[in-house]
Amino acid sequence: MSEAVETARLMDAVYRHQRHVYDLTRKYYLLGRDHLIRELLPPSGGDVLELGCGTGRNLIAAAKIYPDANFYGLDISAQMLETAERNIARAGLGNRIRLIEGDAANPAATDALGVASFDRVFYSYTLSMIPVWREALSAGASRLNTGGRILVVDFGQQSGLPAWFGKILFRWLKSFHVTPRADLREELELVAAKSACRLEFRSLYRGYSDYAELLKR
Repeated sequence: MSEAVETARLMDAVYRHQRHVYDLTRKYYLLGRDHLIRELLPPSGGDVLELGCGTGRNLIAAAKIYPDANFYGLDISAQMLETAERNIARAGLGNRIRLIEGDAANPAATDALGVASFDRVFYSYTLSMIPVWREALSAGASRLNTGGRILVVDFGQQSGLPAWFGKILFRWLKSFHVTPRADLREELELVAAKSACRLEFRSLYRGYSDYAELLKR
């Protein structure tokens, strides 16, 4: 069995039931998602791709803020995409958001969308869930237009918060197969060097979240 198939089965199993209450529960601790959406600022007519779109929550919020952009979402979980399709239809945005099932680490996974490259590619609390997260970052960079940006928000290392809080959080996240990436900044620096990008990286909420942008020159 390939790693992508194994990951898809795992994500379907984890979220088969959680997907129905995912957005309601996650809003209290997936901090920085709305900050990322405010920073997207896609050009008029631009193409925006979310890798690991889950329930479609971020795509819906972004599509409402940026009515002149086109939005696309990829996820490896058929269960999550089923929920996303339903949420997008309910929001009346089916004509502006297109979804596709696939592996974020595969640069060819979005080919069927018919978009050669994207003006914005973003990852919102997904790199901590993707086993081959480094490959997923590289794949995103390969899909980026010149002048485009990659935006990332994910769990930080809790450096500015009490040690007990980080231990409890990391233990709890592990039960959902979530692993905050201690070397996220170093990997982003490597991607920036390989892809002719400029990196901006900072911590949010006393280290609770890490936020980064890569600008392709």
